[in-house]
Amino acid sequence: MPEHTTTSRLQLSGLCFLLQTLTIILFAVFVRYSPENSPSLCSQQLNCSWRNQDLGFQHPRFRHVHLQALLGFGLLVTFLGRYGLGSAAISILVVAFAMQWAVLIQGFLYFFLNGKIYVGAQSMVSADFCTAAVLIATGAVLGRVNPVQMLLLTLLGVTLFALNEYILHSLIGVSDSGGSLTVHTFGAYFGLMVSRILHQPHKDKRKDQLDEGHQPDVFAAVGTIYLWIFWPSFTSATTAHDNAESWALLNTYFSLAASTLATFVLSPVLHEEGTLRMVQLQDATLANAAMMGMAGEMLVTPFGALIAGFLAGLIPPLGFRFLTPILRSRLKTQDTCGVHNVHGLPGILGALLGTLLTALATADAYGGRLEMVLPLVAQGSRTATHQALCHLCALPITLLLATLGGCLTG
Repeated sequence: MPEHTTTSRLQLSGLCFLLQTLTIILFAVFVRYSPENSPSLCSQQLNCSWRNQDLGFQHPRFRHVHLQALLGFGLLVTFLGRYGLGSAAISILVVAFAMQWAVLIQGFLYFFLNGKIYVGAQSMVSADFCTAAVLIATGAVLGRVNPVQMLLLTLLGVTLFALNEYILHSLIGVSDSGGSLTVHTFGAYFGLMVSRILHQPHKDKRKDQLDEGHQPDVFAAVGTIYLWIFWPSFTSATTAHDNAESWALLNTYFSLAASTLATFVLSPVLHEEGTLRMVQLQDATLANAAMMGMAGEMLVTPFGALIAGFLAGLIPPLGFRFLTPILRSRLKTQDTCGVHNVHGLPGILGALLGTLLTALATADAYGGRLEMVLPLVAQGSRTATHQALCHLCALPITLLLATLGGCLTG
């Protein structure tokens, strides 16, 4: 066996042992289960709330979000001919460590009381959101970094995600329940900047890692079905109350349908083969999720959700055709899974859509929902315009943290 292969295996083994030992010690010192019916342990500053909800309802929703992290995102990476199933295994490795590390980092920020971190359904869903952002980032460098580097990317990515989330939710008061900014935009541009720093002209010209077969389309089909079934739960997982959830669910389903039709509109025009790939439908589904992340729980209206979904579905095929070559040739950024087209641009547009809807929000239109969706506006602490400006300012902050953090990580 080549010496460098043996060294890499030993490095991975040693790093996994070190990180797991560290998390076990930190869990032993700080982490405890949250007492039942303890609303005081739920941070109102985190853009989610499980207070007043039955435990039987919490657990299925957590499972739905966790399935998205493992299957919805995990099956995205199987399209690479050389690395497909190996990449799926690495995704599970990332999920396994990211969940533990996110519970700790987010716990110190949101769930820390009397010297302990109290974990429950809310903290686990928050950790899943963080894991999703890291998985998005790994898609930009897939096939070009080894498992050791993936773990280091996860270590820093989780920490920076929690910092960005804390700034947006706790300090600025941004409402981003589905993660247009915190998950999709941050994850995409963090990964893209890591990819840019790791650019190696000779190695990045190799295309043999991108050969595709029929089996990856099977995985893409399964992943797309999982996204369709469980993504509405992901979007609505952090809404405050049951009666606020229906908007997020319905808006997501309407926009999913429209984004799928948008793919069928553009793909036959842009691709000469004329055969629609399941991967393209998967991209449209994810782009729609990024678009509706912030606006999902707001008053988009059914026809507005269809419009937003249709626009989101147009972004990936146009991006892969026109923007990806520019990223590769001029910006020297290799984007293996196309996270810029699937998560980055739709996430930015979703943040702008959420900003517009926030500016238009009124108590007459929202009724009692205003307290759940935009609590600071409902309480009179801010006007709708002020809240919209805060949402708008959150976009450059997220991009700045993502790019600087990506440079550091790279």
